[in-house]
Amino acid sequence: MSAAARNLLNNPKRPRVLLVGDMILDRYQYGETRRISPEAPIPVMAATRQELRLGGCGNVAANLAALGADVSCVSLVGDDRSAEHISRLLAEAGCRVDGLVVDAERPTIRKTRIVAQNQQLLRIDEERVGPPGADVEAALLARIEAQIAEVDIVVVSDYGKGVLSDAVLERLLRAPARPRVLVDPKGQDYGRYTGASLITPNRLEAETALGRLLPDMHAVQAGAKELCSSLGLEAMLITLGPQGMFCRVAEGGREISVPARARAVYDVTGAGDTVIAVLAWAQGQGADLELAMQLATVAAGLTVQRFGVAAITRDEIRSALSEAGGPGAKVLSREALLERLAHERERGRRIVFTNGCFDVLHVGHLAYLQEARSYGDVLVLGVNDDASVRRLKGESRPVNRCEDRMTLLAGLECVSFVTSFSEDTPEQIVRAITPQVLVKGEDWADKGVVGREWVESHGGHVVLAQVKQGYSTTGTLARLGQPDQD
Repeated sequence: MSAAARNLLNNPKRPRVLLVGDMILDRYQYGETRRISPEAPIPVMAATRQELRLGGCGNVAANLAALGADVSCVSLVGDDRSAEHISRLLAEAGCRVDGLVVDAERPTIRKTRIVAQNQQLLRIDEERVGPPGADVEAALLARIEAQIAEVDIVVVSDYGKGVLSDAVLERLLRAPARPRVLVDPKGQDYGRYTGASLITPNRLEAETALGRLLPDMHAVQAGAKELCSSLGLEAMLITLGPQGMFCRVAEGGREISVPARARAVYDVTGAGDTVIAVLAWAQGQGADLELAMQLATVAAGLTVQRFGVAAITRDEIRSALSEAGGPGAKVLSREALLERLAHERERGRRIVFTNGCFDVLHVGHLAYLQEARSYGDVLVLGVNDDASVRRLKGESRPVNRCEDRMTLLAGLECVSFVTSFSEDTPEQIVRAITPQVLVKGEDWADKGVVGREWVESHGGHVVLAQVKQGYSTTGTLARLGQPDQD
């Protein structure tokens, strides 16, 4: 980690951010599918739990607050329960909500995702899109006017739902005295954002605005230069997914390329929100654009490892940047693990636990662990020690020593901590950790998940993760011609 990054991440300053955009309530309905409906060729989902999260500009607000910014939100909500949920979630995140304007003529935008085995089956959007009426627009402008002089930086989060009318953008972007304005854009007409400090489309959005494809870096560079010049921007930044980010700076024609950090991509939802939040937070503290981009790239890499929208903290960015870590730092004794988890809980992080032998690591293990990680913030693995593997699998196992198995597992990005246990079942370690989420493979549905009663009695829940068909240690050993006693 560079000294500049370390100093920024350790800086206690709380930049003041005014966030203006389209507020959305994300509702996740989770369940399990085991059969097809007799009424129609559709899966039947047995609902198990529901989760409400901030979406749209609300996700940007949650990310800014998690980083330590003071956030004031200006947006529209309806006169309904969804608006109450949004106000509560924003307040719990530490954001100001007095900038929310109630429009009784339209519902709060809500997106419901139906999720089974961590795969989306259906998304239901409830919304009425369009510019606000004159009175509502006047109320939005009044909220902006009351707060814009107090902030260090402005973020515009445009989801194309109507909050960012021409009059609202005019006040934010073209007033003679205003802070720097960062825009996450939408649509084809980027002329609406003329005068912004920085715009952050992804490659597809930039292609839409330019009306042409950007198939390679030469085309990306040319496109960024054209948009930067034609819109009168300080800088134009295009996010490129696994290729990282590219930015064209107007002053001096400087170009900045930041490569992506290799990450297992699970869900790209909300990655753009995380990028603009980190950029705003960093620049609100006075960081130069290149450092802000580097941190935003790291944060986006963490976001795509999770299911749904997620807020990334300074601690997580700091950990990802740490040069002193490595796989060995994740392998902990039981006592050291419990100390670390106590610290994680103090930070409000969600603990996920799963266990296994993980003897000959294969792609089925990886898919399973990536899914397990998506259910929370910290994934803890309990690994059977060598003696317990022999009792479970026979004298020919394990193939790999416990220390080697744990080191390999610790090398996976999705894994937070690894420890071993010597008992025949993980009951004792589950009780010691008491995770919020206990994950086992779906093949355990009829076997009884060890630790279920303990976890559920402490307010947690059990998830049966998908098992990738065609992959197993037994099958691998058979192909190698080694007998196995499973």
